Amino acid sequence: MEAKRWTVQIYITEGDDETRARAVLTTRDSSAVTGRGVARRNPIDRPVPEIGDELAASRALEDLAIRLHDVAADDIVDMAGPMRS
Repeated sequence: MEAKRWTVQIYITEGDDETRARAVLTTRDSSAVTGRGVARRNPIDRPVPEIGDELAASRALEDLAIRLHDVAADDIVDMAGPMRS
């Protein structure tokens, strides 16, 4: 069995009351799929940057999962039908 390695890098940008994250999945053939997430702090909440990072990153990963599923679904549709030789 062949082992494959895919890499996900998460980039986080923090603003005043907003944190943005971008999760980028790269496969060994250099294909890339990107998910994005945002977290906004309610002004009445204490500023805890780690929480914004966690929420934005989790939302970016969730978006990435949905996008990766869409890529797989498109590949399935492309492969449907008779085999060509």
